[in-house]
Amino acid sequence: MRPSAAVNTEIRELVTGCGCLLYGTARARYAELVEEWTAAVAAERRIEVVEAA
Repeated sequence: MRPSAAVNTEIRELVTGCGCLLYGTARARYAELVEEWTAAVAAERRIEVVEAA
């Protein structure tokens, strides 16, 4: 799993490259990246909680 920061960078590049208008395959890729980012953030938060304990 990639770190959330890396996925966030790819999301920003996609949105910027499309001029903030997402259609077709760009919209589908955006949805995939948001799902990946959400999972990465959740995993990172679980790791931080375990390390703090």
